[in-house]
Amino acid sequence: MTGLHRLIICVFAAGVCVVRAAPSWAVPSFARQTGMACSACHTVFPELSPFGREFKLNGYVLDNIKQVTGIDIDSRQTLSLNQIPPISLMLQVSYTHTSAPLPDSAISGALAKDGDLLFPQQVSLFYAGKIADGLGAFIQLTYDGVGDSFGFDNTDVRYAHHFSFGGANSNDHELILGITLNNNPTVQDVWNSTPAWGFPYSLSSVAPSPMTSAKIDSGAGGFGQSVGGIGVYAWFDDHYYAELTDYISAIRGGAHPLDSTSTNVITGNAPYWRVAYETRWARNSLEVGAYGLNSTVYPGNTNGINEPLSGPTNKYKDVAGDFQYQYIGEDHLFTALGTYIHESQTLDASAFYGFSTNNSNTLNTTKLTAEYYYKRRIGGSVGYFNLTGSSDPILYAPAPVTGSANGSPKSNGYILEVNYLPWLNTKLQAQYVGYQNFNGQNGNNPGGYDGSNRTASNNNTVYLLVWLNF
Repeated sequence: MTGLHRLIICVFAAGVCVVRAAPSWAVPSFARQTGMACSACHTVFPELSPFGREFKLNGYVLDNIKQVTGIDIDSRQTLSLNQIPPISLMLQVSYTHTSAPLPDSAISGALAKDGDLLFPQQVSLFYAGKIADGLGAFIQLTYDGVGDSFGFDNTDVRYAHHFSFGGANSNDHELILGITLNNNPTVQDVWNSTPAWGFPYSLSSVAPSPMTSAKIDSGAGGFGQSVGGIGVYAWFDDHYYAELTDYISAIRGGAHPLDSTSTNVITGNAPYWRVAYETRWARNSLEVGAYGLNSTVYPGNTNGINEPLSGPTNKYKDVAGDFQYQYIGEDHLFTALGTYIHESQTLDASAFYGFSTNNSNTLNTTKLTAEYYYKRRIGGSVGYFNLTGSSDPILYAPAPVTGSANGSPKSNGYILEVNYLPWLNTKLQAQYVGYQNFNGQNGNNPGGYDGSNRTASNNNTVYLLVWLNF
């Protein structure tokens, strides 16, 4: 019996034991604060429902906890603090198996262990809820089981104020104006069609992944957790959303102030914009929107070579469209998600220092997902992804597993996922990622896709996950 077979049996047995156990209905931070079950804000975590989106837009401040309050002599409230802090914990334990073993990291010609158990893959501590009237936060501190490190993860602190105007009649208008302070473009978004909270909601942290991504995306080369931004947003009449947020580099660790040993350093500012329209009827909701990011960066440390944070720069212009449809019934829940990202790259610095062949490239990303759940307990997802772009034999050079033999970033494939949730805060997940092309081609030719005889299908991945929130 292989290690993979043993783990599948163990996960199945654990699921059976969970089914037979008495329900505990343990709920994390926001549920503790509001007194509502997770299903009020989520279809199946972490995907938000319409009520969950309103809760986030209003600054995470709805509460049902006894408050510690303060009032000054002018009857102005100076403190409104949850008596019990809304703290919660997340644990992920995972097993990853690729179709072909990866090369040994130290011995040429040897292979790494076939299958990798991470216990944990990650552990996160959250403060998620009200800080003061109108001010709330989602703050995530994460231990990474691969990097054996602990640090800030996705974080969004926001202030929101609600306005009503137009008179006491059916033509009243509602407006929420807010401020967001966050560390990852799109982490502040309330729809699951944008990268930070988009499908897949969990992936293996040890399986091979495409060698590049758009700056606004969540893959290699993105800005997640390495920037800080402050922005303003408006939500009008429960239909229209607009936001403008400006980011600068906020790289953790290494040299400070940032110098040539840093990578991907924004020079000046990187403005992010977002517009969206949502309509709701009966148990349905539909959102269509657009978003984008303009950034100018110094490459800094590239391939182990330090370049000064001065002189030529690289410019990236990302423009994207997205949609999300949800049906939330008593028994049946269905969601369809999609986004398309086009990135224009002007690579003056990379070409000048010899890290790219071309002075300009493009990168195009398509993601489509369909999800179905029965009674929020069992369901799954089917996803499609496609990454295409300009060929550049220096930027996308050959390298075992991670490189491209033909200088193309093309990667596409599918994700099949089945989830079982015995409780609203417990998810048992089985996922399969299949690649049709990886870093340029399918690799069914001499030399493979990477120049080291590896094929795209060698990176097909079985990923098993136990995901607990409490």
